[in-house]
Amino acid sequence: MIPFVRDFDFAHGRRDQVSPLIQRVIAHNPGPFTFTGTGTYIVGRAEPGAQVAVIDPGPLDEPHLAALLTAVAGRVVSHVLVTHTHRDHAPLARPFADRKGATIVAARPPVRETHASGALDEDEDADFAPDTVLTGGERIEGDGWTLEALFTPGH
Repeated sequence: MIPFVRDFDFAHGRRDQVSPLIQRVIAHNPGPFTFTGTGTYIVGRAEPGAQVAVIDPGPLDEPHLAALLTAVAGRVVSHVLVTHTHRDHAPLARPFADRKGATIVAARPPVRETHASGALDEDEDADFAPDTVLTGGERIEGDGWTLEALFTPGH
């Protein structure tokens, strides 16, 4: 069995370098779906003027929006990518993209299902609407990075 590692160095709202071209900012929304909080990823160089993409901006939360704006300060955000439309990943996409002049890209949002037991905390964001709908295989490129859209069901 592979153990679940629950200890790692992070602080909510802090930009952490996780690889040469990827930084992460964790939202302060810990819970059963998000563990310590939703991880928002910035793809691209961490230098002024670099073009970057932001993946899964996160929940509609002013402190997280402020942290993301600080994390990308001085860089050009070309795209905001949303992997799925749960409320812990998608609602901040529009406010963030509008502030940065970025295009929101995502797969077509799923048809919302009604559950007899009620909605889960991380239910679909019914208001989410991307600027560009991805169908699979599209490539998004920036300064030294390329992302390819692949449909991979699951969370």
